[in-house]
Amino acid sequence: MDFRSKLVDLLSKKFSLPAESIDKVLTVPPTGMGDFAYPCFVLAKNQKKAPNIVANELANLISSDFIEKVEAKGPYINFFLKKEALSEAVLESVFDGKFSEFLKNQGKVMVEYSSPNTNKPLHVGHLRNNTLGLAISNLLELTGHEVIKANLINDRGIHICKSMLAYQLFGEGKDPLSLGIKSDHFVGDMYVLYNKKVAEDPTLEEKTKELLLKWEKGDKETIALWKKMNKWAIDGMKETYVDFGTKFDVIFLESEMFKKQKGKQIIEEGLSKGIFKKEDNGAISAVLEPILPNKVLLRGDGTSLYATNDLGVTQEKFDEYNLDKNIWVIGNEQDLYFKQLFAIFKKLNRKWAEKCYHLSYGMVALPEGRMKSREGTTADADDLLAEVKSIALDEIKKRYPQLNENDAQKRAHKIALAGIKFFLLKNDAKKEMIFNPKESLSFDGETGPYLQYTFARAKSILRKAKEENKQYSHTNFDLLTHEKEKALIVELSKFKETISRSWGELSLHPLCHNLLSIAEKFNSYYHEVPVLKSDSKELLNARLSLVEATTIVLAKGMKVLDIEAIEEM
Repeated sequence: MDFRSKLVDLLSKKFSLPAESIDKVLTVPPTGMGDFAYPCFVLAKNQKKAPNIVANELANLISSDFIEKVEAKGPYINFFLKKEALSEAVLESVFDGKFSEFLKNQGKVMVEYSSPNTNKPLHVGHLRNNTLGLAISNLLELTGHEVIKANLINDRGIHICKSMLAYQLFGEGKDPLSLGIKSDHFVGDMYVLYNKKVAEDPTLEEKTKELLLKWEKGDKETIALWKKMNKWAIDGMKETYVDFGTKFDVIFLESEMFKKQKGKQIIEEGLSKGIFKKEDNGAISAVLEPILPNKVLLRGDGTSLYATNDLGVTQEKFDEYNLDKNIWVIGNEQDLYFKQLFAIFKKLNRKWAEKCYHLSYGMVALPEGRMKSREGTTADADDLLAEVKSIALDEIKKRYPQLNENDAQKRAHKIALAGIKFFLLKNDAKKEMIFNPKESLSFDGETGPYLQYTFARAKSILRKAKEENKQYSHTNFDLLTHEKEKALIVELSKFKETISRSWGELSLHPLCHNLLSIAEKFNSYYHEVPVLKSDSKELLNARLSLVEATTIVLAKGMKVLDIEAIEEM
């Protein structure tokens, strides 16, 4: 039973207002002030009365079989649902699966995320990107979309040539295997080395440009070097993806897209239509002024830029996959770039231009400060994963010294991933953030391990009931009238609405906080209400059902966040 919809329908008829306008402003008040609250500002304006007077007048006129009481509080009308009706409706929806049912066939969406450069390993910023991209993909799948998880690996361009040139001039023919270095880290070391050397010898910049021209012309020696280093970089990244649980359905390589020359074909089209122009230095630009700055699409020497290939890649995405939407998960330093890119598509009269969306997110820093990969001060994803796993392993060994090493390692890995992913998702994605490894692993804070711990605690109650041969059935929900039970059930009831909100905002922030509230309410319930020592068989049925329902909702929510629900911590 969807109480929100029932209340919206009731108020729409009572106030003679469209249901949409009621639903838009109906809120959940602070704890203890009811289950829903309706602000009377619009009604007060229509009636030319003070909002608190209107609230007082109308509160006495509203009643229903699912409402326990109605109170006026300032300009708000607060609604308290009947515990019995709420318990039965919410738990039935959980057990029949309707708590997470959404309309099917909502369209085909491609979510592009990760998008690394092959001149350095993945870093903590990529972890936020990968976490957001996969969780958004899971969210869209849950809400009825067909999702294609995509990765565009930027494996060509001037930045790649910097690593190549450093290896060519200073690498001494070494390789990562002989040095015992993870292959993508070895390539990253060459990139750092280049930036140190170019500070001493600025002529290296010209040599890098020459190397790019050779690559684009297919020079055999250059291509051979590129293939070797590109494989080192991508092989290393794939190891990190597996370790972190990152998944893709399709991987685009910028080098392959370059061969197709679709971007340059579109540039020719734009020139012929007068949308693009040739600059005095030979570069090609998209004319976007005065609304946006003009955007260079091709260098004066004819070599390609990111934008050159993005034109072609995007065209291919919509041609080949018949998308209803394309979402790019890219950091906010590229906000202007995507405004320019989408404006170019509109100028080119691409029908799908309105289906392009940039999911922008803030940069990640560590407590020590921001990262600069060109200076070698980046927090590599592998190092961060190892550090968080080590912290988790120490904690597990303190709590469970009898656990064997293999099981402890596996559990530490799952807890570490939960810590990292939840920490990166719980805040508004648009905001910059500081990632604190130790804080991310707290078992009693706003963390992924706290959710896992709550799930495991609930599962342990169900296991103990089974061990004590306490059979139960999904019945007697009307007996769940304790205030702690109602508080937990109210939080469970918000799950579907929260998923809808997360979908609407394309943000995991609402879902994370709903799961935290469920965990908090469950732990409060667990400490105060005796489940296994219930006074009757009927009450045992109801309370064990509530515990099971909590595990179902937590597991569903954590799955969206790509956090594994584990039964033992």
